[in-house]
Amino acid sequence: MCGIAGIFYFNNQPASPVKLKNMTDAIAHRGPDGEGQWIDGNVGLGHRRLAIVDLSPGGHQPMQSKDGRYILTYNGEIYNHLAIKTELEAKGYHFHSRSDSEVLLHAYAEWGMRALTKLNGMFAFAIWDSKKKRMVLARDRYGIKPLYYSLQGNVLRFGSEQKAILADPDFKSSINKKAMLEYFTFQNIFTDQTLTSDISLLPAGHFMVVDLAKERKVRVHQFWDFNFREPEVKATVEEYREELDRLFTQAVNRQLMSDVELGSYLSGGIDSGAITAIASKSYPHMKTFTCGFDLHSASGIELSYDERARAERMSYHCKTEHYEMVLKAGDMERCMDKLTYHLEEPRVGQSYPNYYAAQLASKFVKVVLSGAGGDELFGGYPWRYYRAVVNDNFEDYVDKYYMFWQRLIPNSVIKSVFEPIWGDVDDVWTRDIFRDVFKHHMPKLTRPEDYINHSLYFEAKTFLHGLLVVEDKLSMAHGLESRVPFLDNDLVDFAMQCPVELKLNNLSDVVRINENEPGNKAKSYFQKTKDGKQIVRDTMKKYMPEEISSAEKQGFSAPDGTWFKGESIDFVKETLMTDNAKIYEYLDKDSLQSLISEHLNGKENRRLLIWSLLNVEKHLGG
Repeated sequence: MCGIAGIFYFNNQPASPVKLKNMTDAIAHRGPDGEGQWIDGNVGLGHRRLAIVDLSPGGHQPMQSKDGRYILTYNGEIYNHLAIKTELEAKGYHFHSRSDSEVLLHAYAEWGMRALTKLNGMFAFAIWDSKKKRMVLARDRYGIKPLYYSLQGNVLRFGSEQKAILADPDFKSSINKKAMLEYFTFQNIFTDQTLTSDISLLPAGHFMVVDLAKERKVRVHQFWDFNFREPEVKATVEEYREELDRLFTQAVNRQLMSDVELGSYLSGGIDSGAITAIASKSYPHMKTFTCGFDLHSASGIELSYDERARAERMSYHCKTEHYEMVLKAGDMERCMDKLTYHLEEPRVGQSYPNYYAAQLASKFVKVVLSGAGGDELFGGYPWRYYRAVVNDNFEDYVDKYYMFWQRLIPNSVIKSVFEPIWGDVDDVWTRDIFRDVFKHHMPKLTRPEDYINHSLYFEAKTFLHGLLVVEDKLSMAHGLESRVPFLDNDLVDFAMQCPVELKLNNLSDVVRINENEPGNKAKSYFQKTKDGKQIVRDTMKKYMPEEISSAEKQGFSAPDGTWFKGESIDFVKETLMTDNAKIYEYLDKDSLQSLISEHLNGKENRRLLIWSLLNVEKHLGG
């Protein structure tokens, strides 16, 4: 796990070693164990190393092939690299290290871009082909590892974080107003844009080819995509459970490879609990980590936000060495400057608890296992999918799901909120952005199950991707590698064709409600339905206490709805209820402060909007 950076001049200007080092220095937190730069004429590749597998100098990067043709800078872990290595050795390749970096370098030399289909892991890399004068950038199937790039003038810049690009003083930085509108609609960015103009995020499952030999063209290609679908021939329920057990155990054990100490997050939920249960069988004396919340002032639903008791129960069950941290009102303010620096721009959810969780884990281990992906693959949010399970057609489905996914500023007031910059963003149609997520996933939609699979696809492409970006940034802020066993290739392939009826228990009931009982009764049902991931619960219950395997889904959120109008109200007011806030260069002060006041006065719960505004305000330098 590392950080990468690079620069490429189309006009053959020599790459500056000073600029390249500035780029790698900007992401030094990602790789405190070493650094390297490689320059040849107009091309420069940089690397910061976090040594996890093969701690010797043999894993140093940028790494050059024996004939000097290929140069690699790479961030990630290839969990099946030993199998690929054996295949390459049979073809006559010789290896001088135990690193997966060398395996990736030789795999590309042998198979070119077809090598991407062989990789089971997380990665972002750049390879320069000095013979063909071609640069290739690639990002893993699911987007576990980020890769940002910028094409500005005659220069291609790229890096694991935007900081690497911004470290070049020649880069001209400005705020991307259209991406700001997108973010404040969805509390996420679905396109490849960022809040910085001219910096894009290479989409998950894509690679980019920059070819000097062919009219200096830049082309982006997709090599993989999710495909949720009902199986043509169904196995028995027991066969599905046995296969899930086998594949999940295989996935966890694959990701235990490490030459440094490894631990696991333990939230109290089924996903991290299952990972810990399996891992602790093969990895004795495992360390586990939980962040809880002081709920003395919490109220309503937020009284259930602390999951330490269940985490402690699971730790006792698995005999782990367990560490906890309790977050209180005021901890958000304390970490806000560092958080926004490392996060670079907000994505989904309130992410400062993740920052503290990573900080805790990094004090004891260098690698941590995370339960990310379990909900998105196996239907962990049924109250969301059920909003659009019965539809007249695809466009009807898009209308329903789009209205549900407007998370921050509703369409009814968005024009007034964005009045200061409306002339710059009035051509942005957020429904079209929403619809475009499905452009590569358009199977025939005839059954409720088809629409559920459509929703699973949407959430894997958008919500999960946002979570992964946050997970990477905040773990690497502390020099910590985060691994996600649920996103093992074989397990994902199984999940995508696992029948919906095994994920959701109550689909037939919801269909009847949609058809016959519209209105408040249906709305109430959606809010109370907690029946997701049934096959995971049924399969994993033998590994954990029943109160954990059957527990309702609980997100990792602090009780900020209460804190924002209580202990943290002064921070909110000082940051946002002032004429000097930077955010009001882009958003209308009166309209926005009216929305904020509705929360502070207890009329509406706008905690996600307030969190997002605080984060963007810090991003803008406020």
